[in-house]
Amino acid sequence: MHWLLEYTVVDDYVERRAAFRDEHLARAWAAHARGELVLGGALDDPADRALLLFRGETPSAAEAFAADDPYVRNGLVASWSVRPWRTVVGDHPAAPVAPPPAPVPPIPVGTRIGHVHLKVADLARAERFWTDVMGFTVRQRYGAQALFLAADGYHHHVGLNTWESEGGASPARGTTGLYHVAFLYPSRTALAAATRRVLECGWPLDGAADHGVSEAIYLRDPDGNGIELAWDRPSDAWPTDQDGNLAMFSHPLDLANLLAEAQ
Repeated sequence: MHWLLEYTVVDDYVERRAAFRDEHLARAWAAHARGELVLGGALDDPADRALLLFRGETPSAAEAFAADDPYVRNGLVASWSVRPWRTVVGDHPAAPVAPPPAPVPPIPVGTRIGHVHLKVADLARAERFWTDVMGFTVRQRYGAQALFLAADGYHHHVGLNTWESEGGASPARGTTGLYHVAFLYPSRTALAAATRRVLECGWPLDGAADHGVSEAIYLRDPDGNGIELAWDRPSDAWPTDQDGNLAMFSHPLDLANLLAEAQ
């Protein structure tokens, strides 16, 4: 807590203070050395007041200083008072108040996930899945332990490697990591064709859901990584609550109805 000791000085204070100034300053510096007095000094132009800032749980140090100050005892101070000062900024403020943090700019419009890079146990097995079942094209092989796949001529949407995982096991339940990666198809018809391809390869599905904003098919790659195949409904068809907030849900998807799109 801070306490402000204020002196109102007499008119001839400047002329009279020389005789008492050394003692006054010695007492002031001693109070500072004890950690009681933070700052002190006289106002100028006009020199009609002095202010001394004290720190402590109570005003007792400030009051004791004033009571025995030679300026007070010798009539240079017409009146004095001690008031609590609720300091909010600076060294050791009594009640610190920080400015609000600067707003963090949002991620730029147009930012998107460029690719997912997966650790796999068997590179050849993973390649067969991502090309035969998923339909991606190998864009580049990186030595004997990594390759990159893509759609539409992109440099890569999926990276696969065995640098740290060759012969390894799938992540155990109860551990952190990737829940799933979602591949967004341009239309419902394209999603239906991709789903039919997976089924015709004999690959099992984990599930199918209508989320309101999208329809999604779920499966796993040979290493147990979750995969979502999805298409988005137009944004003006996304479900909202009564306040206009997005209200996604998870309802069963009519898989037969979806697959009919691919016929």
